[in-house]
Amino acid sequence: MTRALISLGSNVDRERNLPAAAGALKQHADLTVIDTSCIFESPAVGGDYPAFFNAAAVVETSLDPATLKATLRGIEAGLGRVRTGDKNAPRSIDLDVVLFGDLEDDDLGIPDPGLSEYSYVAVPAAEVAGDWVVPGRNKTVAEIAEESLPPSLRKVPMAEQDLNLTPDDAFEEYGPADETFNPRFEALVREQLEILGEDPDRQGIQRTPYRVAKSMAFLTGGYTQSLKEVVNNAIFESPDSEMVMLKDIEFYSMCEHHMLPFFGRAHVAYIPEGKVIGVSKLARIVDVFARRMQIQERLSNQVADALMECLNPLGVGVVMEAAHLCMLMRGVQKQNSEMITSALRGSFREDARTRSEFMNLVGHELR
Repeated sequence: MTRALISLGSNVDRERNLPAAAGALKQHADLTVIDTSCIFESPAVGGDYPAFFNAAAVVETSLDPATLKATLRGIEAGLGRVRTGDKNAPRSIDLDVVLFGDLEDDDLGIPDPGLSEYSYVAVPAAEVAGDWVVPGRNKTVAEIAEESLPPSLRKVPMAEQDLNLTPDDAFEEYGPADETFNPRFEALVREQLEILGEDPDRQGIQRTPYRVAKSMAFLTGGYTQSLKEVVNNAIFESPDSEMVMLKDIEFYSMCEHHMLPFFGRAHVAYIPEGKVIGVSKLARIVDVFARRMQIQERLSNQVADALMECLNPLGVGVVMEAAHLCMLMRGVQKQNSEMITSALRGSFREDARTRSEFMNLVGHELR
């Protein structure tokens, strides 16, 4: 687990979006929120735009920094963030990795340059990570926050929040009790419930639009990730040239025809040619394509092509087996059916012995 510092900012429906983003961090399976700052108000930079609410959070995570950044982009998308050419344009939420352990990586923008340039990054960060020594600066976050950085900030007082909360609780409860995640998406889900003949205000489903919006943001998080971000340079020189295989990679996806889940296991193998990839990246590559609207045939090929692209190995083999709820729950309703697809590249396609070895290894796991 690595400690990371995340900055949060919002100047569109900020009373809702800032706590919604904090809630998304706290509920994410790969993040553990250790501490959150108070809320600060700052004028917008670079235009006549609404003032921001800003805060900071310290998390612990097993994610690598690139995947963490991609995860934050997914949360932003779930809250309606649309990126434009104007980097100062109003936004529903802005989530940035400010610090990640002792990492210094200019390509990833870590440490975030904003820490040394803007008070709205440094001051909230100092509340929760004041003793953190910033890589490359030889200063703590608190020391940087004490410097004269623009713009001027105002701490949002508890009385103004109209809530009887301690500072540590401000993040959790700030804003109306009817917390939202993605207002536009939730309105569409509410309309869908009405079309189905349901009363969206009855007790059992009052929060269903909120839950569906959050679920769909997670289930389709692959749209906000790229192969480069997921691999994150976890490729290493190696003289090995024997088959590398990872079996039983659980995956979950959504049928693009009916928007119903299909799920199962993937078996991925490759033969290196001077380079190997971190073993966890094989599973992450499967996930980045599975977390999209999909068909299984394309998913198998996307995984195989991704490994060919990032490793240029002698060959790649992918077998996926899955149950499709669009077939089990509706249509022909065949409960014991399972779909198997394969994608073979390089030596796995051209060399019968390599292909046979791979299929035999996979075959022990097929039912």
